[in-house]
Amino acid sequence: MTLPEPIDEMVDGRGGVRPQWRNVLAAFTEFGEGGLAERARRLGRAFEEEGGTSLRPGAANGGWRCDPLPLPLAAAEFELLAAGLEQRARLLQAILADLYGDQGLIGDGTLPPALVYPNPAFLRPRRERPVGPDAVGAPPLLHCYAADLVRGPDGAWRVLGDLVTDPGGIGHAHENRRLLARVMPAAFRPLAVRQLRPFFDLWQDALQRLAPLGSANPGVALLTPGSEEAEWFEHMLLARELGCALVEGGDLTIRAGRLYLKTLRGLQPIDVLLSRVAGVLTDPLDLAPSGGQGVPGLLDAVRHGTVRMVNDPGAGILETPALAPFLPALAERLLGESLRLAGHPTLWLGDRAAASRVLAEPEGWIVRPAFAGAPGETPADRVAAEEIAAAPWRFVAAPPVTPSVAPCVVERGLEPRPILLRLFLAFDGARWQVMPGGIARIVPDDPLGDPRPTRSGLAKDVWVFDEEHGTVVGPPALPHLPLAIRRTNGDLPGRVAENFFWLGRYLERLEGDARLVRIALARLGRDGGLPRDVAALEILTHSLVQAELAPLEAHVGFSPEPLIEALLASARTGGTLSDLVAEVTRLTDGVRDRLTADMYGAFVHTLREAVEDLARIENDPGWRSLEQLGHAMIDIIRFTATVSGLGAENMVQGGGRLFLDLGRRIERAQAVALTIANVLDYDAERDGTGVIDDRLRLILELCDSAITYRNRYLMVLQAAPVLDLVIADDGNPRGLAFQLVAIRALLQGVVGAPEGELTAAAVALMEQAEAVADQVVRLPGQAAAPASLADPLRRIAEGIGALSNDITRRYFALLPVRQFVGTNPPTVELRGAA
Repeated sequence: MTLPEPIDEMVDGRGGVRPQWRNVLAAFTEFGEGGLAERARRLGRAFEEEGGTSLRPGAANGGWRCDPLPLPLAAAEFELLAAGLEQRARLLQAILADLYGDQGLIGDGTLPPALVYPNPAFLRPRRERPVGPDAVGAPPLLHCYAADLVRGPDGAWRVLGDLVTDPGGIGHAHENRRLLARVMPAAFRPLAVRQLRPFFDLWQDALQRLAPLGSANPGVALLTPGSEEAEWFEHMLLARELGCALVEGGDLTIRAGRLYLKTLRGLQPIDVLLSRVAGVLTDPLDLAPSGGQGVPGLLDAVRHGTVRMVNDPGAGILETPALAPFLPALAERLLGESLRLAGHPTLWLGDRAAASRVLAEPEGWIVRPAFAGAPGETPADRVAAEEIAAAPWRFVAAPPVTPSVAPCVVERGLEPRPILLRLFLAFDGARWQVMPGGIARIVPDDPLGDPRPTRSGLAKDVWVFDEEHGTVVGPPALPHLPLAIRRTNGDLPGRVAENFFWLGRYLERLEGDARLVRIALARLGRDGGLPRDVAALEILTHSLVQAELAPLEAHVGFSPEPLIEALLASARTGGTLSDLVAEVTRLTDGVRDRLTADMYGAFVHTLREAVEDLARIENDPGWRSLEQLGHAMIDIIRFTATVSGLGAENMVQGGGRLFLDLGRRIERAQAVALTIANVLDYDAERDGTGVIDDRLRLILELCDSAITYRNRYLMVLQAAPVLDLVIADDGNPRGLAFQLVAIRALLQGVVGAPEGELTAAAVALMEQAEAVADQVVRLPGQAAAPASLADPLRRIAEGIGALSNDITRRYFALLPVRQFVGTNPPTVELRGAA
């Protein structure tokens, strides 16, 4: 198959550079030889540290990247595209209203029923209307829209596809522009590039105007499938730019026909919901089971108009590829206008003449499913004629796409690559506004492949030059009632609070394990095998087993080799340390929308150093790996210290920081109690003076309190002052008493007032710790390290675990605090729980 040569966006084929590229190239030549490649490397680093590629620190950098060379559009050309897309958006609005209204298009034969009723994107429940004398109902809404365009060999732009369910890329477009302006600001100064910010301001105002009448200071939220989805990074960016809450299905509930956000302080009304979830998954009652993404009863609230959902759940039918050949006639029928911007030539094979044409000459046609979302795209000569003949209405055919090419920065210089242009629109209540910019995606250079862009890979920022036209101007600002002053900590959704809580727990667990491994490595590195060194390593091995960092066999006939291999295995894939790092990474992503860019960048930078050290251990056995393991432990401890410092200085005293601190205090308190208990009662019959001293040293090391002890008591080691420091001293941030005091204070601050059952449990734990402290003071001679303290400390650790479970029930699962029959509560083991 011979395809025409693609058009070049930069050169005109006669040796000349197109006008819109001249100023761009002139600005970029100021960088000098190799300057553009250097900007590309700097831009790549910026995306690694702040962009979508950093969502999984340490993972392969295969995500989103931006080419430093933009795709410029002349103002006149952009205005023609904008006018065509504005008309197309009005047409899609009219089609949506008809299909979920009186269906006149089907009745008069303009649209075949086979494109609507069998279509999975057509939601029959959305056609239902509320009943009752006051029932008006909300019409289907198309509020935001994106279009993929391709410039063919003839130089004309054509629409390749319409996106309304999740018109993705707009958040990435904003991120591309932000990082480009930061990395190479000199390129923007001589050029009048239209800014993107006015479009987002207009969109934010338009969303608030959608609120049902009577909503003062309306609540706006963006519904996302969740942080595990590939699109979540963009959803977070978009919610941040629009100033709305980022929510998942489990964060929302319908009460008395209205939509609410569940927060720790109570229910907050949501008036406008910007959805990025497939329509069929929005409501498990009226539609398909949603796997936790939807909100039961949401569609009924939309029908009654108590919440405006955009785009409407039923709007996905507009993405049907088979709709394309009918759009010219639909424009005449619904708008009385000719279609200004043509689509890529497409045939619906439900039409007999079209099917006969494709079957007679299969060469040169690409066949794909007629309905949106169905996978598969195959050259027609590879599709069985019987398959098409059996259900021709399920297929469309189109000639191969030959996109235009634009220069991209590669290692050897500039190289032309095929591109697709994606532009974005929003309805301001009066007319459709087009964002003055967009994304140009680099697509595979395969004429028989799917040319539609994916969610990863290389992209270009789109620059629209501001010549005779100004920026987008929308309607006047929406007046708001004065906001009531709030200083409570309860506006946080329970899911977000839970993520912060467990992030705190896993951060502390990771730090504690790193300290334990580092101490073990220091002991392994000592020369000689004195009895006291062997005894100290045995105690450490016991602690490592309890922390799941070493197997039980590491105790047998002690020699360093099993312990060394166990420590290395804990850092490799599937090991405890590796799993903890992965869990911290996942939870950090889950709260990223609550962190500033500087905080998240610091998190990623410090964590990546540890991850890189762990990666070097993966396939490198032996003592050299032990050195890398030691470096990794230091990096992990620095990372957790960075999180603590940034949290203290950059997060408001409440909300996410409160639960982050609460998780850390819970985990540290439990770890301190168990650590001291494990060291005190390990093989007590073998105690000698040297062994006792080494246990006390271990306790101080493991509790990171050796310097404090030395400053107070010099080098004299006695059990009473050591145990008092790590158990009873509420001024020692590494001691047990400090954590319990902090837990009580944090619980009192969760919703601004004491929470009876939980604070009472914290007080009871403090009393138990005080009882242990009394025993410490009464130690005979203040020399012995009694194993009798181990059991009370373990009971305190179990009580802390039970308190953690009660916090989960009260604030995250929204269940009553646990109740049990009898005098002794059940013991709880939380190691490894999440």
